Amino acid sequence: MSDKVKKEFWDRLEDTRTGMLSADSARAVPMSHYVDEDGPANVLWFITAKGTDLAKAATTGAQSQYIICSNDEHLHARIDGRLTASNDKAELDRIWNGVASAWFEGGERDPDVQLLRLDLTQAEVWITGGSMQFLYEIAKAHLTDEKPDMGDHATLRF
Repeated sequence: MSDKVKKEFWDRLEDTRTGMLSADSARAVPMSHYVDEDGPANVLWFITAKGTDLAKAATTGAQSQYIICSNDEHLHARIDGRLTASNDKAELDRIWNGVASAWFEGGERDPDVQLLRLDLTQAEVWITGGSMQFLYEIAKAHLTDEKPDMGDHATLRF
């Protein structure tokens, strides 16, 4: 089952835009992630400002956690990994977009832009069928006295 969950995880994660990223002592804050489809496997990218707690923690290769809770994609996950600062201009060019440009007056070459790389180590993942499936499973459980099927759950190792 974990291969199925792993494929669904990456498919749904690509369509999910935000989560909460924390690292060592850096508190969790909302961040947009970017999936690296063509680059190294099991990597997520983030764009932040150099002065943030996350950027500071990333300079030392901080243990990090990224929490996803997407009702639209029916994905819930706790993603663990190592967060590092990156100067990969090609990757920054690839993921730069209108959302990122709203935060930096100088565009992607603004000296305050810091690219962050999260190398995933593991993820605990829940793949659900959404709210209608949830309601159906609860109703079915009341009628049959069986536990509801809440979807797939697995711990993935990268």
